[in-house]
Amino acid sequence: MRSGWIWEVAALYRAPEEEDRMKEQVEQALDMIRPALQNDGGDIELVGVDEATGVVSVKLVGACVGCPMSQITLKNGVEKVLKQVVPEVTAVESV
Repeated sequence: MRSGWIWEVAALYRAPEEEDRMKEQVEQALDMIRPALQNDGGDIELVGVDEATGVVSVKLVGACVGCPMSQITLKNGVEKVLKQVVPEVTAVESV
């Protein structure tokens, strides 16, 4: 029986702390953005972070739902800040 596969699996394994690090950083960045959205009656919820691709999925809520400016806010505001604060972020998408 080949025992090398154990090392291959071990190389792919990441400790939970490492997996949660990017998500925690994104949450902290969203907490910085949240007050501006809440001032206009909206808010943002983190749906998920794909660490392999760097894509962050969020849900806009409150006044942001159906707002014609929400996609501009998402790309020019939320995505810009997240990319600056968390360099691993490649894109932000609304779900």
